[in-house]
Amino acid sequence: MEQASKYLSQTDAPEDRPHEIIDASELPPPQPLRNTLELLLEMEETAILIQINDRRPQHLYPKLEERGYEYETLESGEDVVTAIWKP
Repeated sequence: MEQASKYLSQTDAPEDRPHEIIDASELPPPQPLRNTLELLLEMEETAILIQINDRRPQHLYPKLEERGYEYETLESGEDVVTAIWKP
């Protein structure tokens, strides 16, 4: 989804930071969780990760909170987009 970054303007995520996109919408569990957490470790701490999924990443939320991330999930049609960032 090329327009995932447009969702940043609809969240509390800082729009002036670099961002990366991970499309986990066709991955079976637990790959979306694992891949998202691995990518967060590789990214710069100031960057924002935009995860595209076909459902809310319920199991990811507690892991993000434990690691000090903020997040916001938006649903648009079939897409579920979660912005993840460090405050």
